[in-house]
Amino acid sequence: MAWNEPGNNGKGSKDPWGNNNDGPPDLDEAFKRFQERLGGIFGGGSAGGSGASGGSMGAGGFGVFLTAVLIIWAASGLYQVDQQEQAVVLRLGKYHITNGAGLHWNPRFIDSVHKENVTRVRSIRHSAHMLTEDENIVDVSLSVQYTINDLQKFLLAIRDPEVSLQHATESALRHVVGSSLMDQVLTAGREEIAIRVQGRLQEYLDLYQTGLDVAKVNIEDTQPPEQVKAAFDDVIEAREDEVRSRNEADAYANQIVPEARGLAQRQLEEANAYKERVVANAEGEAERFEKLLTEYRKAPQVTRERLYFETVQEVMENSSKVMIDVDGGNNLLYLPLDKIVQQSGSSASNSVQIRDLTDRVVRQIRADSQNNSRRREGR
Repeated sequence: MAWNEPGNNGKGSKDPWGNNNDGPPDLDEAFKRFQERLGGIFGGGSAGGSGASGGSMGAGGFGVFLTAVLIIWAASGLYQVDQQEQAVVLRLGKYHITNGAGLHWNPRFIDSVHKENVTRVRSIRHSAHMLTEDENIVDVSLSVQYTINDLQKFLLAIRDPEVSLQHATESALRHVVGSSLMDQVLTAGREEIAIRVQGRLQEYLDLYQTGLDVAKVNIEDTQPPEQVKAAFDDVIEAREDEVRSRNEADAYANQIVPEARGLAQRQLEEANAYKERVVANAEGEAERFEKLLTEYRKAPQVTRERLYFETVQEVMENSSKVMIDVDGGNNLLYLPLDKIVQQSGSSASNSVQIRDLTDRVVRQIRADSQNNSRRREGR
């Protein structure tokens, strides 16, 4: 009967180590007896002999021990995977499963767990001397930023993925730089070269099954060898001067061309206006001539005199001095119209005064002409 069964709780009952309950057990003695019982279970036997009750108590102690060992073993298989991590589980050395974030369990000593951060952006740098397509040597430095996109391939498909990444980076860079001109590598083509290197590098990594994903390739520095660096610096400065001169020329052209176009448009508008004015004047003069011709046919003498007087009036309005030839004499009649206007003291405008004076002169000329005609008739 086991020590903790009913009926063994009274006076004189013994504990599992064979001691009475009258006092605390001796720990050294109890541990010694426990070792003897374990030896008996595994074939050793105890010095004092063993009975049926002793064998039962030995089997119960081993069960407790085995249960404790199993509990410890099961508890040791628990593991936590963080949010940024993944875990690859190998069962007896062979790939079993890939676990994400959370609490997981694996049988201890049967499964092995390898955890890695798959969201962290990692970086490597690489520098090398390279030959361009036009057979020039350049020094190129770049950095590669990458992440793990397949943890199984990263851990199992290749021995050292980061070393393979270094080799693939150099191979892709040499291929791209070797198919580019030196001017492109040193100046404006650096960004394009970085894009081409990234695409080719990703192809290599996928072919090698490294489980890596290239996030970005940055060309940090490109320069010619030190022996010819001064000459290339002069070339770069000359190109910068060319760009600056071209920009200045474009700015000057943007300023001058609109002004020239505006001036040309103004001249075209003025020419069109002059054309319309001349055509309109010509048409008006033609129409006036036709009307005068009609009147002339009706009264030629009157029309001639009218045209004569209108012409004389128009000429005198634009002149401040008038010289008149008198028939039958050698003297010229001088009329200082400007002085006459100044001495008149009238408040009217100069054009009105000149017009009045012109009318007087015309009347005087008519009178003189009539008198001369009478004198010739009397002779």
